[in-house]
Amino acid sequence: MAITFDDFLKVDIRVGVIRQAEPFPEARRPAIKLWVDFGDEIGVKKTSAQITKYYDPATLPGRQVIAVVNFPPKQIGKFMSEVLVLGVPDDENEVVLLRPDHAVPTGGRLY
Repeated sequence: MAITFDDFLKVDIRVGVIRQAEPFPEARRPAIKLWVDFGDEIGVKKTSAQITKYYDPATLPGRQVIAVVNFPPKQIGKFMSEVLVLGVPDDENEVVLLRPDHAVPTGGRLY
């Protein structure tokens, strides 16, 4: 299904920096809780990501990621997810996070 450029502009995709990461053992599928900083305009938002195959919570803080920041919050167990961190599947359908090739300003919008 084709979309218009105006449709694309409705999706607010930003660069954030992971500030905190914790295991999420209560999740139905293995996941990690993330707190991602999107700068002064948006602030720090929480999310849950099923990224346990390639990522350890101890190594994630400081990493830049790409996320959709204008979805409505979603309750995941006792945790409220506020953004969707983006990734793509590898050949085993495991998530590989998207991130910029070079360091960019926090909160920058994809275009």
